[in-house]
Amino acid sequence: MSSAIEVRVKFAVDDVELSALHARAFGAPEPTVLPWAARLRRYGVSWVGAFDDERLVGFVHACGDGGAHAFVLDTAVDPAHQRRGIGRALLEALRTEVLAAGCDWLHVDFEPHLRTFYEACGFVPTEAGLIRLA
Repeated sequence: MSSAIEVRVKFAVDDVELSALHARAFGAPEPTVLPWAARLRRYGVSWVGAFDDERLVGFVHACGDGGAHAFVLDTAVDPAHQRRGIGRALLEALRTEVLAAGCDWLHVDFEPHLRTFYEACGFVPTEAGLIRLA
């Protein structure tokens, strides 16, 4: 990871900034501003951001079941900053936070093209199911 990148845990989230990063990372033409800060405060076990100077260039968070399980969501790195170890650093920091919060398991679902990345971060692939509700 570049030495200029700083990883911050439970940073003050700017909804517009995080929505813009999410749009860039997932290839959306225009960001839809979502209430990230309120959602993270309410449902998050923890969240982690990567900053290049003061610009948010990476993000991940985990939600929990109130017990032993937490779930990785919204792993995103700005396309201009990918392949520098930022995603791995985000997940390592999140893992530490989730463990400190008392969780024993950290789950993640991912598309097949991300398997190598998540395995390199220590995740063991398992079978899972998904149903679209809307």
